[in-house]
Amino acid sequence: MTNVEITYNYGISPDEAVMRGIDNIREVYGIYRLRFNEQLRSVAIEYDATRMNAATVASLLRRAGLDLT
Repeated sequence: MTNVEITYNYGISPDEAVMRGIDNIREVYGIYRLRFNEQLRSVAIEYDATRMNAATVASLLRRAGLDLT
């Protein structure tokens, strides 16, 4: 198990529907932690790099509706 933390910036602040989608990401095997920083408009995600890569994590966020920049 290799834990990696990656930070993504987003444009539009997530609304309630996006936050529900992101809540579902927490249930994905290999995702350990999500932390939002509203001032920097960023989200930091800790995940298991032996199970997924950064592109997969970004895809999960986009599918949840987050506007990644």
